[in-house]
Amino acid sequence: MPDLPIVLDRAGATPLAVQLADALRAAAAGGALRPGDRLPSTRGLATTLRVSRTVTAAAYDQLLAEGWVTGRVGAGTFVTAVPGPAPTGPGATTGPRPRAEPSVLDPGRPCVAALDPAMWRRAWRAAADPPPDDRPRADGLAPFHEAVAGHLLRHRGLTPPADTVLATAGTSAAVAELARLLPPGATVAVEEPGYPRAVSALRAAGLRVVGVPVDDDGLVVDAVPAGCAAVYTTPAHQFPTAVRLSAARRVALVERARTEDLLVIEDDYDGELRYDVAPLPLLAALAPGHVVHLGTASKILSPTLGVGWVVAPPAVVDAWRDLRARTGTRPSPAGQLVLTALAARGDLSRHLRRLRRELRERRTQVLATARAAGWAVHGDPAGAHLVLRPPEGERAAIAAAAGRGVAVRGLADYHQGTPRTSGLVVGYAAGTRAELTAALAALVGCAAARL
Repeated sequence: MPDLPIVLDRAGATPLAVQLADALRAAAAGGALRPGDRLPSTRGLATTLRVSRTVTAAAYDQLLAEGWVTGRVGAGTFVTAVPGPAPTGPGATTGPRPRAEPSVLDPGRPCVAALDPAMWRRAWRAAADPPPDDRPRADGLAPFHEAVAGHLLRHRGLTPPADTVLATAGTSAAVAELARLLPPGATVAVEEPGYPRAVSALRAAGLRVVGVPVDDDGLVVDAVPAGCAAVYTTPAHQFPTAVRLSAARRVALVERARTEDLLVIEDDYDGELRYDVAPLPLLAALAPGHVVHLGTASKILSPTLGVGWVVAPPAVVDAWRDLRARTGTRPSPAGQLVLTALAARGDLSRHLRRLRRELRERRTQVLATARAAGWAVHGDPAGAHLVLRPPEGERAAIAAAAGRGVAVRGLADYHQGTPRTSGLVVGYAAGTRAELTAALAALVGCAAARL
């Protein structure tokens, strides 16, 4: 750490710990401290400034809670962010407001930090090897279909016939296309709370959307109204409540699909990510004639690929092909080529093993931090997000976190109607471990986040 001109006014009314925290923020804002710089130990700085260690520890705890620094056991305290300039003019506050990265806890972001750079570059180089193709590929590339079939067999236990797989541009795009295949004005049941983009895509197609409650066993199948054309669900890891659809309800849902000729839209957005036992069987394996299975590379690799897949009954696939022929809609082949290259070398399976280890450890970190702060935790050991329930309630916790520079969403944001449940939807995949640690510290507002 560079020499810093820290001067403390021992005769002033402002506590020494507050003065020290302000001085360190000012050093970061002025460029004397940069992200990655290591701060001196609390004991060493206390000796230098001739103050008690309690003062330096309190200052570091405050900066940790705000997200400017992170503490690594046995390694020290490091700067993780640089504050913006202090506000000026009428209504300015007396100190800089913390602005920690607001999207680190976003449940929609994947763990790109787990991607091996050499693997990633190798796949993109391989994707660039084939010569340009002047023929439209509305279904997607044949090697991509083979790669998807192998991936589903190894990681999801599904063996789709070759003519039932289509390439997509991702889950949201697939829902938007599928919505156009349903009868105009038809009713579609969706999970409540649920995935807002899917709901928006269905409504944009002129469909009537009806919310169905979710509890600890997932979608309440008995609450799905009669007369629906389709049911949209995230059974492997419900978004956003992080529970899974129980075995009994899976059976109940496919039985209703067969009896009422329902189309079940199975969004398996992160079904490869489970940390305790093997995932329950896919709905598409239980009722292939009534289930449209949607998969994506966005959560296991990166959304920059813009690639996903669908496995659907032959009649749906035929209608989908016809829609693309009439509209000229087709997914870009670039992402398909990259995923195909990753699968061909075994890199995709190796990456998934590495990703599961990383996310399992991050999940453990979130659990430890939340429980140390006295917060309840809800959700299956899967995926990349959890629901945290702070003692002060959803709204108060969101407001408090915003005051510390952290943006976090509550379950209320995912309801179409009156919220039935409350809690904070916290993702743990985005950013580095250090960034996650800082964001969690600021979220819970306590030094326990250093665990």
